[in-house]
Amino acid sequence: MTATGEDHVTARGGPWWWARRRSAVFDVSLAVVSALECGLEGIPFARDAGVPVAAGVVFGLLAGSVLVVRRRWPIAVVLVSIAITPAEMGFLMGVVGLYTLAAAEMPRRIVASLAGMSLVGTLIVTFVKTRQDMSRGDLDLGDWFVPFAAVTMSLGFTAPPVLLGLYVGARRRLMESLRERADSLERELQLLAERAEERAEWARNEERTRIAREMHDVVAHRVSLMVVHAAALQAVARKDPEKAVRNAALVGDMGRQALTELREMLGVLRSGGEPRRERAASVPLAAVGVAAAAAASRAADDEGPCLAEIEELVGQSAAAGMVVDLTVEGEARSYAPEVEQTAYRVVQEALTNVHKHAAGAKTYVRLAHRVSEIAMQVENEPPEAAASSARLPSGGNGLVGMKERVAALGGVFVSGPTDAGGFRVSAVIPAS
Repeated sequence: MTATGEDHVTARGGPWWWARRRSAVFDVSLAVVSALECGLEGIPFARDAGVPVAAGVVFGLLAGSVLVVRRRWPIAVVLVSIAITPAEMGFLMGVVGLYTLAAAEMPRRIVASLAGMSLVGTLIVTFVKTRQDMSRGDLDLGDWFVPFAAVTMSLGFTAPPVLLGLYVGARRRLMESLRERADSLERELQLLAERAEERAEWARNEERTRIAREMHDVVAHRVSLMVVHAAALQAVARKDPEKAVRNAALVGDMGRQALTELREMLGVLRSGGEPRRERAASVPLAAVGVAAAAAASRAADDEGPCLAEIEELVGQSAAAGMVVDLTVEGEARSYAPEVEQTAYRVVQEALTNVHKHAAGAKTYVRLAHRVSEIAMQVENEPPEAAASSARLPSGGNGLVGMKERVAALGGVFVSGPTDAGGFRVSAVIPAS
């Protein structure tokens, strides 16, 4: 709150109640001029009152110096000016006091009351003084001049400073309000910028997670199969050369496929758009999202893996030596690309985990087409004690990635060990 009177008490560089040193110097200067004026006017007052001249001068100096506290106590300054009006002194103090009072954040009834008192006091003193001058013959005018002079003088001394003070006070309050609004707007903009930066950082982290998940799903499965086939190749290289040749061919094919997919993904991430497609102008984060989605594609012209390829996926695991049984329930139909891709990735990652952690275990893959959803389950029996392990490394992100994919589509994902000692992965995804 901005005030020019009693409320403005906080010093921000000036002494006592002044906000600035310049204001203090200005008020002191006004008080000195007012004290000199009242001191000079105290001489005729002392003669008319029959008191010593020195007493009148001292009284005038003390009364005029009250103007120094006009910003602190404007009401007191106006009351003193009204009190010394009968002594015909304090012209400057009265005008400046009324201006300060009107400019300060005072209730309008107080301003109107004190301005009215000053008007009446000036009116009475001017009326009496003018009438005395006319009775002594100093003024030779008609009787109409006495009330005219009284009204004119009282209005001239009261109305201009009050109106000017009201205008300056209103303008000052308006400027302060605009300044506060500007500060508030600046704070809001700063807060919005901070929130935007937080959202951008969150989006970047989300995109990093998404890219990592896509790379894991696209490459890890084929590399895992390559390791499994390589282990089988090492085992049968001398006993069954023909089978070793077939395994070597499978390893080569899967390696080339994994390398192709990895090259496509890295190319997309470098270019910031989809390969062999028209790039759309978008924000960088959206481009990263497009890149991640494109990296998940198995071919440049496909939308991604679909449910029709699950049989091929199961066949690849069977070729790697896994005993896997695929069961499909319900009538097969097409789903949204993201639904089919997520279902495919869940089965793919579950089979990859079986290769890693339960080599040689019999696995059951069940796919159910329902009215409003699609369900999938991959369950493996306990691995045989004599089964060889390919010693595949695990990053611990497969189950987390599957759960995030399913949850993003509003589905339910459950995983955990079975009572028989195996492991089960289940997911239900809404069809729309």
